[in-house]
Amino acid sequence: MSKEKAAKSQSLLNGAFVLVVATVLVKVIGALFKIPLSMLIGEVGRGYFNTAYEIYTPLYSISMAGLPIAVSRMVAKERSLGHFRDVRLIRRVATRLFLITGAVGTVLMLLVAYPYTKYVVGYTENIWCVLAIAPSIFFCCCMSTFRGYYEGMQNMMPTAISQVIEAVSKLGIGLAVTYIFLETQLKRFENGQSIMGVVYENRADALAALYPYAAATAVLGVTIGTVLGFIFLFIRHKVKGDGITKEDLMNSPKPEDSKNISKILIRTALPMAVGSLILNVTNLIDSATIQNRLAYAVEKAPEVIKGMYSSYLLKEGIADEQIVKYLYGVYGETLDFKNLVPTITMTLGISAIPIISAAWAKHENKTIKTTIESVIRVTMLISLPVGFGLAAVSKNLLGMFYGSSAAAIGAPILAVYGFSIFLFAVSSPITNMLQALGRTDIPLKSLCVGAVVKIILNYTLIGNPNININGAPIGSIACYVIVVGINLFSIIKISGVRINFGSVFVKPLICSGISAAVAFATVSVFSKVLANVGDPEGMLNGNSIALVIAVAAAVLVYVIALLFLKAISRDDLEMIPKGEKIAKKLEKLGFLG
Repeated sequence: MSKEKAAKSQSLLNGAFVLVVATVLVKVIGALFKIPLSMLIGEVGRGYFNTAYEIYTPLYSISMAGLPIAVSRMVAKERSLGHFRDVRLIRRVATRLFLITGAVGTVLMLLVAYPYTKYVVGYTENIWCVLAIAPSIFFCCCMSTFRGYYEGMQNMMPTAISQVIEAVSKLGIGLAVTYIFLETQLKRFENGQSIMGVVYENRADALAALYPYAAATAVLGVTIGTVLGFIFLFIRHKVKGDGITKEDLMNSPKPEDSKNISKILIRTALPMAVGSLILNVTNLIDSATIQNRLAYAVEKAPEVIKGMYSSYLLKEGIADEQIVKYLYGVYGETLDFKNLVPTITMTLGISAIPIISAAWAKHENKTIKTTIESVIRVTMLISLPVGFGLAAVSKNLLGMFYGSSAAAIGAPILAVYGFSIFLFAVSSPITNMLQALGRTDIPLKSLCVGAVVKIILNYTLIGNPNININGAPIGSIACYVIVVGINLFSIIKISGVRINFGSVFVKPLICSGISAAVAFATVSVFSKVLANVGDPEGMLNGNSIALVIAVAAAVLVYVIALLFLKAISRDDLEMIPKGEKIAKKLEKLGFLG
């Protein structure tokens, strides 16, 4: 690769910034999708949607996390050694392997759709959601080759743009199709016509019958998004290529045999894919155990469950047979916010893979240590304040988007998740960096142990009628305590990095605690002052205004606290555009650590 082009290749922090910006956009678009979707199909419909999404997520994770990481790691290593013919060969071999993987994954999902909905979830109405999302596995695998390849070349832009295309398509197409479907069918009900072959006497029964199909139309938007994302990457590669010149190829040694490349790729990808699968199987565990144990709790002590939630169930018109789906739907709404930060910080680990893989191949220990500490520190700087902030304003936040009933039930769950979000946020980056160091076995082993603990706690706690859905976050947190503990110990031991716990953990923790306290105090005061403003069940009311004021105050206090405690380093600021200039100014003022 020419020196000019090499100079333009993205650094760890620049690449991370590209992916972080794209991920924030994707999450905003996702919120714009899920919030109106919940308004369209309600918590019961969200229960259908979430159940399908959670069988899809493990297979999706293999194609979008395990496989691209394997390609990225191999490409980065060979590129750093100047083996550009091997780089090209890796992409061709990966394309063939991933096409097969995608086809097998789609067929597998189609085959398990009925037994999963019948015997694991307990109701077959959700089969249409599973069938609608199955084809996306194939197109995700097709995208994996391109994403992993460009990430290995330290070019994060193709991945970022394709993610945004996916999200925009899901938003526009998914919501539009769902809205049209519901409006069309409800008009049939109002005209006394049959809906799906049955004539219903009241609107509630009609909606109950429509929710599984409405959720399926929303899921269809996800599938179409993956198709369009793949089309973009395919066309981009044809038009712009990969930046490798003819001179690079001429100076490159003879490539490995394609069979050897296939074996190496499989050996590299398999443990990563299995590890990614197990990580996301915890979501599948939730889908199965939470709903089954909730059903057990409701059957065992219906008076206890109704005693806890009767006012909300009555207000939302939830029939007895829909209680489990409703509570699971509310739980899914809390996950919309809980998953926000881990999705963003995951990009830091993805950006670190090519840097660490290349440094490991060339025995550049200083680069490895610097990268590991930077990734963990930035992850803490992001996850701790956001997590604590979510805990502080959980009720107002859920009330703003999903209504007072969902807020009352979900706020304690979101608060618990908020205080522990840093565990979920740092898990993926540490896992990615261990994979880049060639230790794909460690995350796999730690996840196996964590998953077992999660199953035991879910079974025990959620099945207790007095705890029910409130036991769900406890199993997840215990799982990640084990995973992060084992993986962090391992990466410190293998890399030899000595993490400065004061700057990485303690200072962000203090600053986050201060900002969260400000957020809680502000939202409490202004919620009372503005209690009579606007529609209590609308998005624009006193609680919502109080929430906006609290968030603004918390952000301001957090930034001030970071500066006075010197919790930000030059490396952190270099992640953002114009970061060097900002760093120089803050350094002169004595605010950098």
